[in-house]
Amino acid sequence: MKIVLSPNPYRDKGLKVAQEAQRILRRSGAETVMCYPFEVDQKAPEIPAHIKFQEAGEAFQNADLMVCFGGDGTILHAAKDAQSYGVPILGVNLGSVGFMAELETSELSQLGRLVQNSYKLEERMMLDVAVIREGREVHRDVALNDSVITKGAVARVIDLDVRADGIQTSRFSGDGLIVATPTGSTAYSLSAGGPIVEPTAENIIISPICPHTLRARSLVLDGQRVVTVRMSKNSRKTAYLSVDGGKAFRLGGSDQVELRRAKGKVQLVRLTGRSFYAAVNQKLGRI
Repeated sequence: MKIVLSPNPYRDKGLKVAQEAQRILRRSGAETVMCYPFEVDQKAPEIPAHIKFQEAGEAFQNADLMVCFGGDGTILHAAKDAQSYGVPILGVNLGSVGFMAELETSELSQLGRLVQNSYKLEERMMLDVAVIREGREVHRDVALNDSVITKGAVARVIDLDVRADGIQTSRFSGDGLIVATPTGSTAYSLSAGGPIVEPTAENIIISPICPHTLRARSLVLDGQRVVTVRMSKNSRKTAYLSVDGGKAFRLGGSDQVELRRAKGKVQLVRLTGRSFYAAVNQKLGRI
């Protein structure tokens, strides 16, 4: 079995956790390779000289699984790469919440079960996100958690028109809008008053951000819907689109953001048997 280890060097200083996981997996008979989950700059903490990293194309060749070490942001980034190569991913939490992570650092010994095929796979839907400007596509991305449209630094509010399959669901002025997957329902969408949705469901969740009306509420749509969002016509205000917390894309007044269920899915590795609700209660402090 070949397993790709993907550590965040800003979270895993000296890659101590990743190296411990490597020892456990190798003792269990697995082949391991190291691959960064994102491009690392020169300001990264010092990496032990004996550790060699491979480019994604080489690392994922014939890979069976990926183990990612970091917070939710790291896991989100790595999950997209894992999905594009068709490799299931397991997250080890080195962040503050780590809602997507399956293991804590104290549970690394369970990694040996991967070699014994003693695990389950859980599929998560993603959103295909496109920006259409004057009839042509100018930006495309894929979201595992959410896509967020927010106001610019100068604009007080933005006016948004939201439609599902061409039918208006809401129109409001506010700070922005979150369009989330069930996986992302426990992230920014929840903070904005959105519902908690079981992550294996296939729905699209729309949550306004600070709407200036009592009528704008979160909606849970069927996963087959195509959601379109645009600012009011002839708007001179600036808005920004961010997918899974990534670099913001500037939207113009005539731009239309289209969101639909992506064809591909992310496969998450499940080892512990913890239920989704146990994770909600533990990590979000509901009890």
